[in-house]
Amino acid sequence: MDATTPTNRLHSLKRTAFRSLAGGFLAASLVGLAFQTLAGAQGFASFNSSQPVDFAADRIELQDRQDRVVLSGNVVFTQGDMRMTAGRTTVAYTNEDRLRIQRIDATGGVTVTRGGEQAKGAAGIYDFNKRLIILSGGVTLKRNGDTLNGGRLVIDLRSGLSSVDGRAGTPTGENPGGRVTGTFTVPDQ
Repeated sequence: MDATTPTNRLHSLKRTAFRSLAGGFLAASLVGLAFQTLAGAQGFASFNSSQPVDFAADRIELQDRQDRVVLSGNVVFTQGDMRMTAGRTTVAYTNEDRLRIQRIDATGGVTVTRGGEQAKGAAGIYDFNKRLIILSGGVTLKRNGDTLNGGRLVIDLRSGLSSVDGRAGTPTGENPGGRVTGTFTVPDQ
């Protein structure tokens, strides 16, 4: 049979598709393994999210009827050794027996740092009930010279697992390809 027959072309296409799929799974596995190492080794893993939260801002507006506080201008939150900065935040709380933070919504160049890790995005959410920090819009995660870029970063403070995906690129063109990219350092020989 000739190599250009429909049957041979079909087998060739199947082999190519299988190799591409296998390569994709391998690449995804390597990125996942490297990212678990990047995000979980020291930075956000085993963080005690029950610690008190301190804050500072240029302006604060208490909205009692809505059970929220709006902080604006050089906003800084610290919780233990974790620090979050933003241009503006809205803090939702409950006020039953005492004030308890439920969630922080942040915009304006959000940065979260802990240890040697730094995560940045256009917007962020810190959900205290779910123990999640979510950054979106041109996300960058840096640690010890390694960098991951994407559209959305989710940090699970309970498990210490973090993930980056290509979703949630911003209208300004950050992460236009909708893919996760990065740079990993290679040990000296």
